[in-house]
Amino acid sequence: MSQNYERRPHEETSNGISKRGDKVVEVEEKLENGVDSDMPDKLKMTKSLVIRKAELMAKQYDSWYLRSLFLLSAFICSFGYGLDSNIRDIYMTYAMNSYSTHSLISTVGVISQVISAVAQIFFAGMSDVFGRLSLFIASIVFYVLGTIIQSQAFDVKRYAAGTFFYNVGLVGVMLQVVLILSDNSSLKWRLFYTFVPAWPSIITTWVSGNVVAAANPEENWSWSIAMWAFIFPLSCLPLIGCMLHMRWRVRNDPEWKELQAEKSFYQSHGLLKTAVQLFWKLDVLGVLLLTASVGCICVPLTLAGGVSTSWQNPKIIAPLVLGFVLVPIFIVWESKFALVPMAPFKLLKDRGIWAPLWILFLVCFVYAMAAGYLYTILLVAVDETDLSATRIMNLYAFVTAVFAPFLGIIVARSTRLKPYIIFGGALYFVTMGHFYRYRSGKESDKGIIAAMVVWGICSGLFDYPINVSIQTVTSHENMASVTALGYTIFSIGGAVASAISGAIWTQLLYPKLLQLIGDSDLAQAAYDSPFDFIVENPWGTPLREAMVEAYRYVQKYEVLVALVFTVPMFLLSFFIRDPQLTANVAQSLEEGEYVQTKEDDPINDWFAAHFSTLRHEKD
Repeated sequence: MSQNYERRPHEETSNGISKRGDKVVEVEEKLENGVDSDMPDKLKMTKSLVIRKAELMAKQYDSWYLRSLFLLSAFICSFGYGLDSNIRDIYMTYAMNSYSTHSLISTVGVISQVISAVAQIFFAGMSDVFGRLSLFIASIVFYVLGTIIQSQAFDVKRYAAGTFFYNVGLVGVMLQVVLILSDNSSLKWRLFYTFVPAWPSIITTWVSGNVVAAANPEENWSWSIAMWAFIFPLSCLPLIGCMLHMRWRVRNDPEWKELQAEKSFYQSHGLLKTAVQLFWKLDVLGVLLLTASVGCICVPLTLAGGVSTSWQNPKIIAPLVLGFVLVPIFIVWESKFALVPMAPFKLLKDRGIWAPLWILFLVCFVYAMAAGYLYTILLVAVDETDLSATRIMNLYAFVTAVFAPFLGIIVARSTRLKPYIIFGGALYFVTMGHFYRYRSGKESDKGIIAAMVVWGICSGLFDYPINVSIQTVTSHENMASVTALGYTIFSIGGAVASAISGAIWTQLLYPKLLQLIGDSDLAQAAYDSPFDFIVENPWGTPLREAMVEAYRYVQKYEVLVALVFTVPMFLLSFFIRDPQLTANVAQSLEEGEYVQTKEDDPINDWFAAHFSTLRHEKD
């Protein structure tokens, strides 16, 4: 369905941000499927108002020192949630160990990824209605609430409840930071700005290990989580201050005063009618169907194995059946009944959108498969300390952060993304090959470190540019939607991978431990609480060697799945579009257009020319 409002004449400013007229004219067209567009169009008026205000605010920071201050504020905020995320994932491992439910790491991971997928859609839609700053503050509140619940949880169910609120907040904060950075950058410098949340890894990679080592996580993981309920909001204050300062500087601008005089849908119609509009705009029913389907399929896969398999248990079968039944229902709803689908067909049918979306799914899928249990592997099967294991886990982020500024400048000068993406996709094979070769033994640490270094380069060349690529082909009005859709697909990829990874782990590990150890009680102790077990059975003892062999066996299948799916991920990189990056904040599209299709694509042109020649020779 069409999501375009009638465009007014506009002029381009020196920095490429468009200056539009005074009013938004409601669309009078019918939707492609025959449904009246009156309901969603009213919120499009508000969306346009929010976007125009964001453009005017961005123009206030037009000097190098104000832009530097803005980037520093975003850096401090990213440092807060980045350091917290690094150590919280590790503390989750210790929390599961303390509950004697270590194998449920993948289950909690699935829940986290599903929540993240849903939250992306809601936050993107609502940020276009209520503004970036309002949603940023709301996300901080969810973040703090989830942190408090997690820190006080004394079983896995309560911890999972805290994880729900924490992930909603984390996803909201990360998305709003990305959108705020995107609103304040041109396409040419978009990748450089997008890398800002990665820069803190230069510090957190080394600091996080010391924090974990000093905190005695086996005993103090609860307090180590709780302290972020007040540390993280403090790290957000500089960015909030910059946003408020932008508003203060723009207050006397004539165009801003005109925008202030325009009323949003909420101001004109009140809370109840706005809630009804949001219900359709956010496609609440479609999101719930997607959530229920992915959750019902993925979660049981992580619960059916273990000390005893339970595939015949109705509690496992029923959710699986329900999940698969909901898939066609979701498709029918999105294609036939949803007034505002998660993504219009005109967007999804273009390779500039669907290729990056599939790649984002596979990027998170490959990561979750290869590294889902890597911290445990490092401690149990490679005999690393808490400090060294934490640093190794975060090493790829450090490499990306060091590499990022240089790549961002190079891309801004070359004004192309696709060549770097293809090269980064090829390097993924090197990374996965290292992970397959080095799975256990003291000598494996060097191989895993090398894999992490290459992975960091891959992330800089591949993962981040893919996120930017999807923004370079559409308008500013659709930027939040496609960005959130990309992160949603990314999270679903992680959820699917966590489910498959958990299924492999739970189905294969305990039988292998039992086979190698030969004692069911000892095998169960090694399976349920591996960190306690390795303290009692240090490196070199027969029981520890059996445990190492079992971990090596299971990790082989985890990495093999990741390696197989690296192939389509690399091939899809040839299908993305490669528009020239300009000084504009987004593409200026004609009426009715969703994606910029008129662009030079040297790599595609080269392949088309050569394959055309081959076909001609065969003929």
